[in-house]
Amino acid sequence: MDPIEAINFKKDSTLAMMLEAQSRSHQIFYMTTNSLFIESGKAYASSSRITVRDDQFDWFSLEEEAIIALSDLDAILMRQDPPFNSDYIYNTYILEMAARDGAHVFNNPRSLRDCNEKVYATEFPQCCTKHLVTGRKDLLTDFVVQYKDTVVKPLDGMGGASIFRLKSNDPNLNVILETITNHFSQKVMIQEYIPEISEGDKRILIVNGKPMEAAIARIPAEGELRGNLAAGASAVAKSLSERDMWICQEVGPYLVEKGLTLVGLDIIGDYLTEINVTSPTCFKEYKELCDIDVAQIFIDSVEDLTK
Repeated sequence: MDPIEAINFKKDSTLAMMLEAQSRSHQIFYMTTNSLFIESGKAYASSSRITVRDDQFDWFSLEEEAIIALSDLDAILMRQDPPFNSDYIYNTYILEMAARDGAHVFNNPRSLRDCNEKVYATEFPQCCTKHLVTGRKDLLTDFVVQYKDTVVKPLDGMGGASIFRLKSNDPNLNVILETITNHFSQKVMIQEYIPEISEGDKRILIVNGKPMEAAIARIPAEGELRGNLAAGASAVAKSLSERDMWICQEVGPYLVEKGLTLVGLDIIGDYLTEINVTSPTCFKEYKELCDIDVAQIFIDSVEDLTK
């Protein structure tokens, strides 16, 4: 995981998982993303036994660091936030080696590489609004002209970073496209704008192919486009619509097939916009707003899958 001392205690889903696992008397080993390595064809990490507490002023303590073989662990949870860069990819190679030697890794490291959170959603076009993935100026410009009101975003971002709403009459159209594509050298995603964003960007957590029985809708702050809690959105509970359930049914079996045990679907209005596979959050919001203990459900699944 990312450094535990820097987490947001009030919202961190990884800590919720750790507290649940510890409550069942599991031993927890803590590793940061730069601690994994390969030596002579075997995967290792510098690791520390960790004790966690539900205390916002003192939530963890570490034992002395030691080198461990990753294959000695029953389950490994990869909870590294984007950006999805080369170091992230190298860690998936190391975790894949650990999996070959008998460890169970959640989510499947190969699928973490294969399933970009923006692009993977396009494998379900029946669930999505009109969209385009490209770095070409002419195609991006034509898309904006055709659909008149659009949203463009990078493929490797998180938390609503660098998301722009673009209209066909925007005087900054060319400079925004130039900037977000790094002078048209990098691919981005552009989608038709969905007005229902005002009602919230719904996050539906799915564990082993099964959706939670509610969604967390992230309502953008006034004057804000982005339905991200990191961008100031507020969280409210919402029931799943028939369309939400249909999207979950369309996507769920493929997630199980790929070993994506914990996934967060983002749905705006009637449309799937992203499939979050790296470090889906909202565990605490589900518990506080919906009385759904996702950590308990997830650790149940991890235990079942490692038997």
